[in-house]
Amino acid sequence: MEALIPVINKLQDVFNTVGADIIQLPQIVVVGTQSSGKSSVLESLVGRDILPRGTGIVTRRPLILQLVHIDADDRRKTNEENGIDGEEWGKFLHTKNKIYTDFEEIRHEIEAETERISGNNKGISDEPIHLKIFSPHVVNLTLVDLPGITKVPVGDQPKDIEIQIRELILKYISNPNSIILAVTAANTDMATSEALKVAREVDPDGRRTLAVVTKLDLMDAGTDAMDVLMGRVIPVKLGIIGVVNRSQLDINQKKTVADSIRDEYGFLQKKYPSLANRNGTKYLARTLNRLLMHHIRDCLPELKTRINVLAAQYQSLLNSYGEPVDDKSATLLQLITKFAAEYCNTIEGTAKYIETAELCGGARICYIFHETFGRTLESVDPLGGLTTIDVLTAIRNATGPRPALFVPEVSFELLVKRQVKRLEEPSLRCVELVHEEMQRIIQHCSNYSTQELLRFPKLHDAIVEVVTSLLRKRLPVTNEMVHNLVAIELAYINTKHPDFADACGLMNNNIEEQRRNRMRDLPPAVPRDKAAAGGPQNSATGDQAEGGMGTWRGMLRKGEEGALLQPPHPASPQKGHAVNLLDVPVPVSRKLSAREQRDCEVIERLIKSYFLIVRKNIQDSVPKAVMHFLVNHVKDCLQSELVGQLYKTALLNDLLTESEDMAQRRNEAADMLQALQKASQVIAEIRETHLW
Repeated sequence: MEALIPVINKLQDVFNTVGADIIQLPQIVVVGTQSSGKSSVLESLVGRDILPRGTGIVTRRPLILQLVHIDADDRRKTNEENGIDGEEWGKFLHTKNKIYTDFEEIRHEIEAETERISGNNKGISDEPIHLKIFSPHVVNLTLVDLPGITKVPVGDQPKDIEIQIRELILKYISNPNSIILAVTAANTDMATSEALKVAREVDPDGRRTLAVVTKLDLMDAGTDAMDVLMGRVIPVKLGIIGVVNRSQLDINQKKTVADSIRDEYGFLQKKYPSLANRNGTKYLARTLNRLLMHHIRDCLPELKTRINVLAAQYQSLLNSYGEPVDDKSATLLQLITKFAAEYCNTIEGTAKYIETAELCGGARICYIFHETFGRTLESVDPLGGLTTIDVLTAIRNATGPRPALFVPEVSFELLVKRQVKRLEEPSLRCVELVHEEMQRIIQHCSNYSTQELLRFPKLHDAIVEVVTSLLRKRLPVTNEMVHNLVAIELAYINTKHPDFADACGLMNNNIEEQRRNRMRDLPPAVPRDKAAAGGPQNSATGDQAEGGMGTWRGMLRKGEEGALLQPPHPASPQKGHAVNLLDVPVPVSRKLSAREQRDCEVIERLIKSYFLIVRKNIQDSVPKAVMHFLVNHVKDCLQSELVGQLYKTALLNDLLTESEDMAQRRNEAADMLQALQKASQVIAEIRETHLW
């Protein structure tokens, strides 16, 4: 199981090559306040002085430190390949393949790289420095050194330095695959440890937190850390380990880490003999190695799943970017054909990508025809905008200077045309809505169906322009046809229409019934035959009147002749008053006579009956006209129009010019996919070697 840590190091190397942190790998994150001894603990684990030293904030960028244990054979092979002589060396990610055998040079490089990104004003950056140390004296570990927790900005530090450092620490320790190494100085109160406090925010159960107590040799005289190390003050599930750091004087005097570890062992044997074998730097290294190995083993199943999911996502992303274009002519024709096919399929409802959030394409056109347009027509009142006075005025105007015996047919035609004309506006609006939807289909195909077009923005814009132009050309043709459909209905009022004749017959029966009712209501002194026939003088014209019963005018005459033969007498001017013959009667709201009311009711019923017939025709013929002149025509001509406008040798290079960042995104996706595939192979090797 010792080999699990090198496996994680391999995975780290794989993802470092693409500069990505999309995979949260198991690692140990070191957290503590400024001057708590974090850097000293790390140097003790490395066994070398590699970290910058000084007062205040020294660590200003995350340092991801990978310790790699090497044996004699590996050391000899590396020395031969790189022409170096040494048993320990280091490598930075940002310096590529450069090998550092001088650890003083490594420290200077860390300082220089920190200032290059973070500046020299004690500010911090979240961009990490990657350092790998190869040595036969280290155990396999991956550690992250973070800036120390601070409360008050000093010098020209940003005023929110505390918040910046806190957010940076939380970013790393929130990784569920990390182990938190909370460093606290022994000469401070353990109960007020900032490191443990921030660790508990993300790890309240303490399942991945290990406490390290530093500076055991600097405690006040007469005190010790026995209770702290035994977990009696603050219990920590993974344990509490005490260490002794080098003092600043030791560092100034060039005391080696090896000598410091030897002195640490002597101190622990003297001050804490019962705990000496469970404390100290060597025990800490072994404990961290063991914890990290078990943690890696627990994380690998989820890690494997995450890598496989990401690999599938990046494969799909790379496919959407397409391959570099070799044959531009074939590629252009293929893209044009595919777009035209997808456009037509969206109208037919057979597209590969079906929209689930809203209606689109053919389904929306169907909704426009039968819901939007149909309901709009049904909401049009056959007599809307037409008052009884309007009807009466039309009847009187149609009779000219002679009093009318019958209701004139001209008044009916005049009024019914006025009402039918109202169907034209919703019909043209139906054309407009379908045109807008066919315009929306272009964007739908670009977004969902033919993502390859996104690679070539100029081709995309050209296709949009061609389709838009085709739709624009068909719009006036379709509007003209719909206008003609209404004009056809206005051109000839067919009173012989079967449905209209049936309505007239039904109305005739109703009027006959009304006449009989009036006869029954006459007083006994009036002879019924005279009231019905209008007197003997009309008997000669009776047959002639009955001869017109086959028409709707004859029907009206029969129903109204009793009233027509008794016209109301106009009011005579009062005696002694002059009459102004220039006065023109203006229609006003008044109570109509029985005859006037019957005439208006008959006309209104006939208008309503005929209007419903025309509305039914329009509701059926307009969608058919729109489909023929607009939808089907565009479907049939789209590909030929696109090919004719765009498939030209002179346009090939321009239309197939990729967007500026497309090639870069394709390369990045390919690199990430390759890294994920390598990571998947590394994990597969773990299974094969029975390490997992």
